[in-house]
Amino acid sequence: MATAGKVIKCKAAVAWEAGKPLSIEEVEVAPPQAMEVRVKILYTALCHTDVYFWEAKGQTPVFPRILGHEAGGIVESVGEGVTELVPGDHVLPVFTGECKDCAHCKSEESNLCDLLRINVDRGVMIGDGQSRFTINGKPIFHFVGTSTFSEYTVIHVGCLAKINPEAPLDKVCVLSCGISTGLGATLNVAKPKKGSTVAIFGLGAVGLAAMEGARMAGASRIIGVDLNPAKYEQVKKFGCTDFVNPKDHTKPVQEVLVEMINGGVDRAVECTGHIDAMIAAFECVHDGWGVAVLVGVPHKEAVFKTHPMNFLNEK
Repeated sequence: MATAGKVIKCKAAVAWEAGKPLSIEEVEVAPPQAMEVRVKILYTALCHTDVYFWEAKGQTPVFPRILGHEAGGIVESVGEGVTELVPGDHVLPVFTGECKDCAHCKSEESNLCDLLRINVDRGVMIGDGQSRFTINGKPIFHFVGTSTFSEYTVIHVGCLAKINPEAPLDKVCVLSCGISTGLGATLNVAKPKKGSTVAIFGLGAVGLAAMEGARMAGASRIIGVDLNPAKYEQVKKFGCTDFVNPKDHTKPVQEVLVEMINGGVDRAVECTGHIDAMIAAFECVHDGWGVAVLVGVPHKEAVFKTHPMNFLNEK
């Protein structure tokens, strides 16, 4: 493309301070360096994780910053060493990437890449420790290696997934985070067996995707746990058989679920990031074989507390 190798000026939504409204600014986006790709973002979704780090109430504040990580775009240009993508390819950014060389990437047991695992505090590119965004020469920091609230962004090649160009980017952009996160947490990590019971904590986009995974796996009973009763009618479409609102009970919700399912659910998937929900998800699974998968991002000061007997009883 004609812009390859040149600085691109474009619009971006910049978070200058924690909790302050984003400001649409003209930013300069530098060309991609080695193993980097510059992407034209056509569609970006809003994930609650963006809001969480914009508020910076429980995390390290890194500002000014361009947030965003759930998006779809087209490759504009590639840096040195990039062979798997070419200009014009349709891609989805992925904040937990794969270098394909480290022990994690080579293992079938993990995708926590040593190089490209999520780092919410890093605001620069891995290669040279510099930002590719500037405004009047002042650096603007990146967010989880993606920064999709910009018309153009620069991303490490290992954090991009090439997709079929016939897939509508306005629809599949949610596969960049929410849908794949929830669906994968259930199908690839929780792995419920056909006929099992599954509890889903938090019924936003990630929770609904996790619920869809439980339905696809053939779960006989899927319990949605959420503080908003208005969601119940909607989640029935995703296979929810029971709805539990913790506010409706005087005892902890994990005790409610253990009584409902006669000893606890087979699998639980937590999709809120709230530490109490995380603890409840773990404590509501059946002893001997119960598995809880914690998906949400907790407050950095949060502490997971549970009695050691829960582990000794093989949850």
